[in-house]
Amino acid sequence: MYSPYGFGMDSTMLLLIPAVLLSMWAQARVQSTFSQYSRVGARGGVTADGVARMLLSSFGLGAMPINRVRGSLTDHYNPQDRTLNLSESVYGSSSIASIGVAAHEVGHAIQHSQSYGPLMLRNSIVPVVNIASSASMPLFIIGLMMGNSLLTNIGILLFVGALTFHLVTLPVELDASSRALRLLRETGTLAPDELEGAKKVLTAAAWTYIAAALMAILQLVRLIMIRNARERR
Repeated sequence: MYSPYGFGMDSTMLLLIPAVLLSMWAQARVQSTFSQYSRVGARGGVTADGVARMLLSSFGLGAMPINRVRGSLTDHYNPQDRTLNLSESVYGSSSIASIGVAAHEVGHAIQHSQSYGPLMLRNSIVPVVNIASSASMPLFIIGLMMGNSLLTNIGILLFVGALTFHLVTLPVELDASSRALRLLRETGTLAPDELEGAKKVLTAAAWTYIAAALMAILQLVRLIMIRNARERR
């Protein structure tokens, strides 16, 4: 049954199934891959935070704070205060998975220090995207309920802003992983076979961003279909 307000089991929901399935697969894959290589220690005996410090120092970023944060896979680089934050399961660990994740976050820090274009763009649009993502659906739904095409279109336009964030995030994340693997290889931190394990972990993580982008794209198509169907009534 078609729902003019975009809720319920209307036919447009079918559009989201591929993205939902991909997202579920990606989340399961990143968890299982990280778990697998978390049990494999790097033969060099170095810890993830030690690797991060070494890599940061090689780019003149040795003074950057490396914080231990709660949770699992909550690792991130904070561009606001320029800190590297490693989760409890990564910080202090000498596993291949942890070293790969830490090097990935170092990749973001290096991107920032070198004013990498896509990262700078993502950082600049975050405040606007936060507002757009919060306001897009309410405006879209109100526009449908009131029969106001202007509000509906503004809602869609704001959702495009949120989609842009996901699309910009892809090259940022892929580049950070590429930098991480290159640095781990060039510094000899991981042996070739260990590097393959780190690559699998980072590749699995990349699929979560691909799934998020696909979900946003298909949601946009869905909103447009709902609007067009309502306008034909």
